[in-house]
Amino acid sequence: MPLLAPVRSRLRTVPPLWLDTALAVLVMVVQLWPLVSRTNLDGGPWSPWAYVIVVASALPLVWRRRAPVTTLLVTLSATALYDYVGQVAAQPIWYGGLVATYTVAVYSPRVRGLVMLVVTIAGGLLLVGSSDTALRGVVLFVAAYAIGRATATSRAYAVALEERAARLEQERHVEAERAAERERARIARDMHDILAHAVSLMVVQAEAGPVVVRTDPARAERAFDAIATAGRDAMVQLRRTLSVLKEDAGTRAPRPTLDDLATLAAQASGNGLDVVLSASGEPRPLLPDIEVAAYRVAQEALTNVVKHSGAARADLRLTWQDDNLMISVTDDGRGSGAAFPSGENGLIGIRERAAALGGSATAGPRADGPGFQVLVRLPLAGSA
Repeated sequence: MPLLAPVRSRLRTVPPLWLDTALAVLVMVVQLWPLVSRTNLDGGPWSPWAYVIVVASALPLVWRRRAPVTTLLVTLSATALYDYVGQVAAQPIWYGGLVATYTVAVYSPRVRGLVMLVVTIAGGLLLVGSSDTALRGVVLFVAAYAIGRATATSRAYAVALEERAARLEQERHVEAERAAERERARIARDMHDILAHAVSLMVVQAEAGPVVVRTDPARAERAFDAIATAGRDAMVQLRRTLSVLKEDAGTRAPRPTLDDLATLAAQASGNGLDVVLSASGEPRPLLPDIEVAAYRVAQEALTNVVKHSGAARADLRLTWQDDNLMISVTDDGRGSGAAFPSGENGLIGIRERAAALGGSATAGPRADGPGFQVLVRLPLAGSA
């Protein structure tokens, strides 16, 4: 079968009408061969009608794909007339009828094909006098029909496989586009968090530096060091985030983890703000998406504290529960009067990050005193 593959591939490039014409000519030559190769025992030539009937039985095969039922009826009708003409050569097998029966089985609906098979067999039994000839004809036409149905089933299966492959390819393409959109959205959120955090720290420290440069040079020096540190850290994180766009997964730099929260808290501290990091419960390994989300949530919440609260202290607390990781960022500043205010894109980003992982987020004024609190719940169902 593998040896026939190149032949089949080449045949697919040939127009069907050419193939059917060649087939009709071949059948015609085979059916004419008894008239050419044998001599009439009664003397004299064969009847001219014998040649006409042979041609009439083979010529319709040229249109067998366009009108399979009509081709079969014309071919069988011409074949039936052959025995009513005198001075004709015996025909061992009428190949035109077999080819037409095969074509009906391939290109016609199953019910119509079965009806035509019954009509063909019934007509043959009525016209053929010999039981041996009738039995041979029944076997040949049933075999031709069975081969045709097997071919039709195989082609339908191949078409179904091609359609399924095309559908799967389309689904893979759509999923790849969705994955790319999700990745771009993730990169955009990460860049927003990185830049907002770094710029906020740099602005606060830069504003404080000139004020204390004469009265407290050491504090001014620490402020400028904090600006430089925040800038360098932002550049590192930006390179790490943007490397996703041009590097393979095996060469990407590691994403931020919960171990980096201590550095984040240290960077946010300064200019009168004290950030305290604490944890309770039993820590456990997390999937990368959950760990990155936890880091970005804490980063964005601390950025909001630095930019808007005017607080002296901020508490970043991780609480490990059986099914959830609770992240709480609480400050003692002036806060805001509404949960997730419309103008606060950072708080909205926190909510979207939590919702993307099946969690939730709330933000609003503290109930136990002045200040603001951001509380985020991240499910641990997918933890590693």
